[in-house]
Amino acid sequence: MKIERIELREVHLQLVAPFETSFGVTTGRRIILVKVFAEGLHGWGECTCNEGPFYNHEATDTAWIVLRDYVAPGTIGKEINSPEEASTLTAGIRGNKMARAAVETAVWDLEARRRGIPLWQLLGGAQEEIPCGVSIGLQESDSALLKKIETELSAGYQRIKIKIKPGRDYEMTRAVRKEFPEIRLTVDANSAYTLQDVEMLRRLDEFDLMLIEQPLAYDDIIDHAELQRQISTPICLDESILSVEDARKALSIGACRIINIKLGRVGGHAAARRIETYCRERNVPVWCGGMLEAGIGRAHNIAMSTLPGFVMPGDVSASKRYWKEDLIIPPVEVTPRGTIIKRSDPGIGYEVNETRIAALTVRNEVIS
Repeated sequence: MKIERIELREVHLQLVAPFETSFGVTTGRRIILVKVFAEGLHGWGECTCNEGPFYNHEATDTAWIVLRDYVAPGTIGKEINSPEEASTLTAGIRGNKMARAAVETAVWDLEARRRGIPLWQLLGGAQEEIPCGVSIGLQESDSALLKKIETELSAGYQRIKIKIKPGRDYEMTRAVRKEFPEIRLTVDANSAYTLQDVEMLRRLDEFDLMLIEQPLAYDDIIDHAELQRQISTPICLDESILSVEDARKALSIGACRIINIKLGRVGGHAAARRIETYCRERNVPVWCGGMLEAGIGRAHNIAMSTLPGFVMPGDVSASKRYWKEDLIIPPVEVTPRGTIIKRSDPGIGYEVNETRIAALTVRNEVIS
């Protein structure tokens, strides 16, 4: 098929509650949506970058420029035989994987709609329903955190992830484990520590954590390998893994035992599948991380999470945890047993609420 035109929209959405990590506090999202047209059909993608260049080098305004001036022109008018080829059209662009993934994932949605099948089937997904966990931001107090965890456990979520940072780590985690001795618990540092913090990080071994996520620098694997030798808790890498080659290198030197796959971070579905396959063949667990996505990005995450290697509960949770009203119909819902059941509708499996998107749009541009 030949890509005919690409539409970009920026929408603003307010979170139902602030979300705090070691990067700072997020109260609302500026999200770029991508609509790719071909053969009288269209597909949707969502750019998962943050508003500022703090998780990685990408940000809403820079991603818009890269999408408009480089990714879209490099894609429009090109013939592709399969959605796997979409990412190769922009392979000459260094970095900017989240911008590139926004178009790449939209092409996957478009191809699934063209074939009249759900995206998970096109990707090769096997799981009927996916296990869900939640990511809980830093709270104002330990008691507030404990109350939040109780709420999420009551909703059925199978795993709790809490954010940590220096000064809000050991004692907070101890309070959680004391109150909830049996839950599956993980902590996420978002690169807030260095090897000088080995002693504190080693103390977290007391709490039988499933993993500690990205404790050291966002672009490091060497120090993570040193840290993993000194702690028993499995390290999970997030920001450090941008490709299957990064996964190979990190695993070969023992920098981690688990990998978090985020569609935007790795550049889209084709890259995510390569990492999933590499890890599954080596019995390395993977799971789907979240970037406070709206419904389109969340639907893509659900489709990806049906791949057989996604054996750990991911951050794909219900729409209502983040938005009063999502951009898709119906909103993503989680069963009382803490799972999301995959849908059989063509494409991402949900209806995109274009009326709501139009009402929330602050800028849009069509590139043809």
